[in-house]
Amino acid sequence: MSPSGTPEHFLIGGELHHALHRACKERGWHGSYGPYVCIDGPRDAVQPDYVVWEPGCRRWGDELLSSGVLMTAEVISPSSVRIDRVDKLRLYALGRVAIYLLIDPIAESPSVTVHSDLEDGTYRAISTVPMGKPLHLPSPIDFELDTAIFMV
Repeated sequence: MSPSGTPEHFLIGGELHHALHRACKERGWHGSYGPYVCIDGPRDAVQPDYVVWEPGCRRWGDELLSSGVLMTAEVISPSSVRIDRVDKLRLYALGRVAIYLLIDPIAESPSVTVHSDLEDGTYRAISTVPMGKPLHLPSPIDFELDTAIFMV
């Protein structure tokens, strides 16, 4: 589990929830911060900063199974750099999470990256924009995200 973040860390997660809320409701999905995700295969439990999943997503106990999760998002904080950029990237791809959104407000040039197009446990498509620019979240989310909302 990642160490707790700064107040700005949680504000960014709240902004993401606010941005995706209408799309989730229109499509019948759930979007929230807090639920644990069980990685299919190794059964590692992780707690993303934000998760989007469909109703009926299979579970391992109280945890959502990763193969049924549409998107996970992480907000990098000073204590989670390696965990979010390396460990969780590998776990989410291994667990077949369709989209991994990485919000990096602490980089020298703050940015937002979307990882998608899974093949053989690896994300083949990676798109990064400077924070403040629009970023298209590909299928199955298919949403234009204004990353200016993360400039808190």
